Amino acid sequence: MNIPDPTKLLFLDIETVPCYPSYAEMPELEQQVWEDKVHYLITEEKDAAAWYSERSGVMAEFAKIICVSCGFLQRSGSSYTLKLKSIYGSDEALLLKELSPILNTVGGSIQLLCAHNGKEFDFPFIARRMVMHQMPLPACLDIAGLKPWEVPHIDTMELWKFGDRKAFTSLKLLTHIFGLPSPKDDISGADVKNVYYQDNDIERIARYCEKDVNSLCAVYLKMRNRGETYTPEFSL
Repeated sequence: MNIPDPTKLLFLDIETVPCYPSYAEMPELEQQVWEDKVHYLITEEKDAAAWYSERSGVMAEFAKIICVSCGFLQRSGSSYTLKLKSIYGSDEALLLKELSPILNTVGGSIQLLCAHNGKEFDFPFIARRMVMHQMPLPACLDIAGLKPWEVPHIDTMELWKFGDRKAFTSLKLLTHIFGLPSPKDDISGADVKNVYYQDNDIERIARYCEKDVNSLCAVYLKMRNRGETYTPEFSL
């Protein structure tokens, strides 16, 4: 598979949670706009509150970023070493302010972003939240108006599709088929909200985020199909 040099990529993953622990704790206006958002989904069996618990954490208008893990690979022969940095905390504005200079390096020796399902989730989510905080967009995220095939960044889920537009393949499944350790050996994305709001354990979430970046790098090298290996790194 002809895919870019791994040392030219910034690998990343984000973790997000709803801005409020529950629908009942949202301000009234927020409840109204949420109901407008999901009105077509509401039934007698599942009301706006239930949909908030289930869906809001992945919608940038109603959720915030609490962790970003970024990594890049350094090569020695056919082996790579991952250099990793995680930024996490409850103050999203401070988190994004610290992330911004890292993203601004993309376009130099680091040429592209890489994430799993990044084109549909991570990249636009970061961009939307930066705009909501009225922060300047790094050039690598200033891609509004581009057609899907014009977005230059790398998405491992898109690579695995080989042109198939129907399939969704999780990072966990890709690690399984390539014989790699699962990043979901402690928690999964579905657990992040409760670990954040109930357990108040954001470092556990950050460790989980770092596992995803490690898995992302490993899967990417497997897709290169050149027998390349790498040494994982954890900053926590």
